[in-house]
Amino acid sequence: MSGRDPEMPGTAAKVRVLIADDERLVREGIAALLALQPGIEVLGTAESGSEAVELATTLDPDVVLMDVRMPGIDGVEAATRLRGRVTVLMLTTFDDDGYIVAALQAGASGYLLKDLPAAELAQAIRLAHAGVDQYSAAVTTRLAAMVRSRIPRPTIDLTGRETEVLRLLATGAANRDIARSLYLSEGTVKNHVSSILHRLGVRDRTQAAIYAHEQGIL
Repeated sequence: MSGRDPEMPGTAAKVRVLIADDERLVREGIAALLALQPGIEVLGTAESGSEAVELATTLDPDVVLMDVRMPGIDGVEAATRLRGRVTVLMLTTFDDDGYIVAALQAGASGYLLKDLPAAELAQAIRLAHAGVDQYSAAVTTRLAAMVRSRIPRPTIDLTGRETEVLRLLATGAANRDIARSLYLSEGTVKNHVSSILHRLGVRDRTQAAIYAHEQGIL
């Protein structure tokens, strides 16, 4: 039993929110703005991760809006302690990869930046409570970049000559130098480079060189 009052017939339940932020003006400002949004009830505020954990136990919120950096127990550790007990939605100014990954590993249901308009923040809280993870656009972009960086590129079968050209290209050699090393004309080297870029699906020599380094073609 949560101890909550039953909802009146015909009324929609409000999402009960606890706000945790170590800056008083910030947490009080967020609380004041959210109090004006439909479907949101602000239960209280906390100035540290430890206080957030304590108040989440006594106030029984639906969602804890959690800053990342706070004194003592930070937002990530607080989210870890609250995992499985309440929905935690990170709200912070820090968008570096380390914090994002740590927060998600701690079980946070999203990662938002503090430049959100109040109405969008309220909607994110409602959706997070409904089970839909929420991310600011900039965070989504960073997550996509992290995922792409971990996907191994497929090995492309190049001809023996193309591999030789790519190996020299990856060292920074110009077409003239490659032609001299392989006893080819510059025109032939240029054709090989164009073929390599096309087969690898890359835009330029720099990306081709990166592929060569990843595949150990050196």
